[in-house]
Amino acid sequence: MNRIRNIYYGLIFIFTVPGILSVNAAETDVLPVESQAMGKKIHNLVILPDTYTNDLHNFPVVYILHGAGGDYTTMLNRIPELEEYADQYGFILICPDGGQFGWYLDSPVLPRSQYETYISSELISAVDATYRTDTTARAITGLSMGGHGALYLAIKHPALFMATGSMSGGVDITGFIDQWHIGEVTGIEYESNPALMQFNVVDLICTLEPDQHKIIIHCGTEDFFFEANQRLHIKMLGCSIPHEYRTGPGAHDYGYWRQAIREQLMFFSDSFD
Repeated sequence: MNRIRNIYYGLIFIFTVPGILSVNAAETDVLPVESQAMGKKIHNLVILPDTYTNDLHNFPVVYILHGAGGDYTTMLNRIPELEEYADQYGFILICPDGGQFGWYLDSPVLPRSQYETYISSELISAVDATYRTDTTARAITGLSMGGHGALYLAIKHPALFMATGSMSGGVDITGFIDQWHIGEVTGIEYESNPALMQFNVVDLICTLEPDQHKIIIHCGTEDFFFEANQRLHIKMLGCSIPHEYRTGPGAHDYGYWRQAIREQLMFFSDSFD
């Protein structure tokens, strides 16, 4: 099993984490970050390319957000090819823990669910302080809840990311207020409540400046979020926001996402170039 480092500021402890698949990349780190916003420590998986140790330049970074019910280990366990892609593209890949149902937003009712602030401020600052990152080549993507999160964070914090992706994203949560703890984390009980618009990607997307990001969106035609992604695509066309929208046979599962993440990382590589 590959060596995994548990990194704190000023201290490095070497240990082996059971349950994380062995990797081919040079190193896989677990980066714990103390969240002042939530008053707790959060773990994040970091995949370093095999050139990281010997090549002293700064590396592009891609944040990959897990879906509902997942944690920081989910993406690598379910898509082990991520280690190969880190090597192939020379990316640092960051797999944050976004809480099982945090939706990557700052909950107005749950003080320990402030994942917008955590990702956009605390985690990115910790990653940039710990690794040799190219802050001009930073991208974010995710699947399902994480697809919502990637677009939501890019909309709310446009200066942070050069490129953004979403895979089967829950981009219109108005029809799912009673599912996946959405009502609980937003504090909104009814989908007709206009306050829900502040958290809803479809309602927020036109606040992005055209050409502000390179954007790629994937969704399978058999996915229960397909109609929501269609609405997002049409709205982006109406707002003249350039983007790539890729659909095809596929459901809401890792069979589709394993192909989609490969295409998204290729898109990010071209965007950085």
